[in-house]
Amino acid sequence: MVGINWLRPEGYLRLRAMYAKTSNLGVKSNPIAVEHLGLVEYRKAWEYQREIQAGVIAGESPNTLILLEHPSVYTAGRLTQLDERPKDGTPVIEVDRGGKITWHGPGQIVGYPIVKLKNGNDVVGFVREIEIALINTCQEFGVNAERYCERTGVWIRDAKGDRKLAAIGIRVAKGVTMHGFALNVNPDLSWFKKIVPCGIPDVEVTSLSVELGRNIAIVAILESLTRNITTALDKVAE
Repeated sequence: MVGINWLRPEGYLRLRAMYAKTSNLGVKSNPIAVEHLGLVEYRKAWEYQREIQAGVIAGESPNTLILLEHPSVYTAGRLTQLDERPKDGTPVIEVDRGGKITWHGPGQIVGYPIVKLKNGNDVVGFVREIEIALINTCQEFGVNAERYCERTGVWIRDAKGDRKLAAIGIRVAKGVTMHGFALNVNPDLSWFKKIVPCGIPDVEVTSLSVELGRNIAIVAILESLTRNITTALDKVAE
């Protein structure tokens, strides 16, 4: 296993596993590398994503799924408007993904699938598979999440109103993805009140813990999330 000690704070577990795809002949090939990195500062993780993406583009690195948490940070996609940002001058990191502004922090699991797409132009199909995988994970924990055809991400839609559970924002270069998704497990949701999350003013943000009325730990969902996301990637990645 290749180490990246500069990215790993002391005490964090780094786990690397290989999820193999099955060809039509039943032969395992093109494994997906899965890395659980713990808590990682956003800019370091972004730099690491770019390194892996360059390797995948060059054919020197395997398709990779990174799962981690970030210290509290706001990131703004290319479509973010001025009035959607924090009004108190809180710093925001400008990033090269689609979508608008969001928050990352402890209690939110972030996934960065860095894969070469079978169809490099089918970005919508890739996003839909990620949405389905996140929905499957939520349903395994008893949360009835769903897609919202007019809005990207994973949602709760019931008599209480629309609530966003997971956000998705990606970038594709030469057919290889980076950035990804953020699923709220047990974060402090008050951070979202400083911004217009994903540029949608009329929707609340929620978490698995809020919806279930009990605390859910990040570690409790890792197996389910890893399994569902790698299954989705198997469908869209070369």
